[in-house]
Amino acid sequence: MAMQAHELEELIRAAFPDASITITDLAGDGNHYAAEVIDSSFEGMNRVQQQRAVYAALKGKMNGPSGELHALALTTRAS
Repeated sequence: MAMQAHELEELIRAAFPDASITITDLAGDGNHYAAEVIDSSFEGMNRVQQQRAVYAALKGKMNGPSGELHALALTTRAS
């Protein structure tokens, strides 16, 4: 089942309430997104740590048993 862009943003926003979040549906199918997450909590983290934090916020929706989100091109940085 496809995921809506606002649902993806809500999951990320729950973990990063003050972040600047931009979600783009890359294929128009609700399964392929690009997300840019800019948050001060990333300060001092390397890019892998930042991205792991965002993936953790997705709570298994990414390629998990539900199959709600197939692909996510993720860009992260500290503000």
